[in-house]
Amino acid sequence: MHDVTAVERADLEEAGTKAYYVAQGVGDEGFERFGATGSTVSVWAASRQHGAPPSALLARAVERCAPREGARVARLTMEILGPVPVGDVEVRAWVERPGRRVELVGAELVATQADGSRRAVAKASAWRIATSDSSSVVHTADAPLPAVPEASEIGWGVPDGWDVGYVKSVDIRAVESDDVTRRVWVRPLVEVVEGEEISPLVRVFSVADVANGIGAQLDPYQWTFLNTDLTIDLFRLPEGEWIGLAVQTSIGPDGVGMCSTVLHDERGPIGRCLQILEVRARA
Repeated sequence: MHDVTAVERADLEEAGTKAYYVAQGVGDEGFERFGATGSTVSVWAASRQHGAPPSALLARAVERCAPREGARVARLTMEILGPVPVGDVEVRAWVERPGRRVELVGAELVATQADGSRRAVAKASAWRIATSDSSSVVHTADAPLPAVPEASEIGWGVPDGWDVGYVKSVDIRAVESDDVTRRVWVRPLVEVVEGEEISPLVRVFSVADVANGIGAQLDPYQWTFLNTDLTIDLFRLPEGEWIGLAVQTSIGPDGVGMCSTVLHDERGPIGRCLQILEVRARA
């Protein structure tokens, strides 16, 4: 975790938290229980969470499920089953398909609804692969992003009304973009779970879901563009605190869009992210 500046700290204190979730122990059936904080709030509604904190919490659960030395998560897909309310959530993970070299890990996130009922609101599946030495054939297909700009050089403007909740919990710095690709560096300013250091895998998921907002190139006052899922493939785990996003979005004629992102750290590309979007004109 980096040392936040005085301005960043003031913003976080105003939000009332320095983490997305506060651990509340283990409940029935092996579920870990968490309380969501104000830093999880979505730009679309104050009552629902942004997609990044739940995906990070699921990635954390997957990473901690029967971990093996010499194996890591290479691909994780999160399916969003419904709005994730800002409140109590529970997470569990399990090995769905064991394997010596390749295994499938599943996870689910359950939320307490307004009427007190519990319902699964997101699920994840991840391929965990045994690692081996391939250093002699390292190759990356994508060009690296420009260096992270200084804070005074940031070319990123948050739309009016969007500087709330989750958006206030991340530092976003834009770099040179064009009509097709938008490029930013992002780092989280808070922990995912209070008191825990963020692992490299979880760090990616704590910011990657912003890609559809970065790359939509739509007026958020005229359109909504919520993602139904999030798939991340990593050929290398990130190093350092910054995650770079080079985002391209395509939108079809019938309300369906696709957001495709090359993920980076300061050394270069690390993988890709894909999101399907439900695009709809605001009333």
